Amino acid sequence: MNWQAISFDWNQIRAFLATAEEGSLSAAARALGQTQPTLSRQVAGLEDTLGVVLFERGPRTMVLTEAGHQVLAHVRAMGDAATRVSLAASGQSQEVEGTVSVTATDLFATHYLPPILADLRKTAPGIMVNVITSNDVRDLTRREADISIRHARPEQPDLIGRLVSETTARLYASTDFVERHGAPDTLEELAKVPFVGFEVADSLVPILQSLGLDVQESNIAATTASGGLLVALVRQGLGVSILTQDTAERYSDLVEVFPDLPPIPVPVWLVSHRELHTSRRIRVVFDALADALSSL
Repeated sequence: MNWQAISFDWNQIRAFLATAEEGSLSAAARALGQTQPTLSRQVAGLEDTLGVVLFERGPRTMVLTEAGHQVLAHVRAMGDAATRVSLAASGQSQEVEGTVSVTATDLFATHYLPPILADLRKTAPGIMVNVITSNDVRDLTRREADISIRHARPEQPDLIGRLVSETTARLYASTDFVERHGAPDTLEELAKVPFVGFEVADSLVPILQSLGLDVQESNIAATTASGGLLVALVRQGLGVSILTQDTAERYSDLVEVFPDLPPIPVPVWLVSHRELHTSRRIRVVFDALADALSSL
């Protein structure tokens, strides 16, 4: 091998490949976790070393030149080889193993994750799943979790989201509550009953008002950030609450209140960071969750 002929470094190659794949320096910088000026210098350094212009620079995009297309074919092969080296070095070339953290609300995790993780353990025994039960949206871009199960579409450009399912939410109360207070027949009657809220009262009131209910914070009997406790409070007869239909159907002592109201759509998004999504162990868990949750 002519070692003297290899005069560029891998950082320059990686910067060029990311820019070509992402279409712009800003997108490539986000994907690599670098600043745009640093990435620009690396690409320019590779052009100087090779003595060719690789990109036609636009205001927001980078378009490959003919020479850039020729170099890209070889660089992609180098990228694939680098990936295989990384897998071999981490012991993942033959086996899928390691820790994957998944975050979801406590109620969702309790109801749905146990059977999914039990099946995953059979197919990928080398993976240890750390379940983080939290109602806060964990910041995947800062590696607070590898995979997140959310009820809203991710907005960050560095995240990959897949809509895997969708359920609906309605108003529910306990049979004991209905027996004591009666079933409201009008929105005016419904607006007078006590409600149980998720997290804080000021987040529930706007939702109820959007349904046409003239309610204030004084209508809220209790709030909690725990999904399990929320269900327990409703079953205890403390008030009416918004629950997903699949959750309420698990309890025979819960009944729907005022079914004339339109259902509230609740999407189920599976989210991962775009770089982490290329990890074999994370991809295995992501796909297992997607397959299982799509049948909700």
